[in-house]
Amino acid sequence: MRQTVLVIGASGEIGSAIVKELSQYSYQFILHYYQNKNVIDLISKQLDEDQMLMTVKADLSKDDLDDVMMSIPFQVDIIIFAQGKASYGLMTDMSIDELDRLYRIHLKSTVSITKNYLPQMVNKQNGNIIVVSSIWGEIGGSQEVYYSAIKGAQISFVKALAKEVGQSSVRVNAVSPGFIESKMNGHLSLKDTQDYLKDVPLGRLGTPKDVAKTVLFLCHKDAQYIHGEVIRVNGGQLT
Repeated sequence: MRQTVLVIGASGEIGSAIVKELSQYSYQFILHYYQNKNVIDLISKQLDEDQMLMTVKADLSKDDLDDVMMSIPFQVDIIIFAQGKASYGLMTDMSIDELDRLYRIHLKSTVSITKNYLPQMVNKQNGNIIVVSSIWGEIGGSQEVYYSAIKGAQISFVKALAKEVGQSSVRVNAVSPGFIESKMNGHLSLKDTQDYLKDVPLGRLGTPKDVAKTVLFLCHKDAQYIHGEVIRVNGGQLT
């Protein structure tokens, strides 16, 4: 029997890469997006007809997520949180409204959606929750104080929830990417990128596929004893 995967942020570069990797196996999908419907349409065409259950459009910073989730008539086996919105600037220049926006997109939506599906997972004694966080949630990033704080909260959520639901056979893990070659980092100059790579032992940027392959592993039965972990996909960067 196919497992149903709800991918939050499926239209992003990492989210779409995750769907592509999982689509090669026996999964069926509910794909969330906000603005990039053209990407979702392309993904849908690439999936087998019986793999695509539905798409869900929602602005995670504003929409009532209870109503959104009520619109999904399927049980969910795996939730993958790949939503993301970058935020750059000195903390003294950032507004509290920006902090609130990041909180809603990255943390409140993750907690709310998990809370909705957790009872059914506990009842089935089976479930898998994967949060794509960030290296900045672990080590902090200058001029990304708000983003780092919220991503750090995601990681704390994963660790705490894992302790709470492990006895119910619901697994909870995080993936912590480093510098990924994507539009989110497109604002950086070549020099900025080269300076960053000095701290990366592998000497290259990560790719969305690098992250997606790690998520794929966490979805597989071979990872069934991995729980409460933060798996780093950062080329060996430590600080």
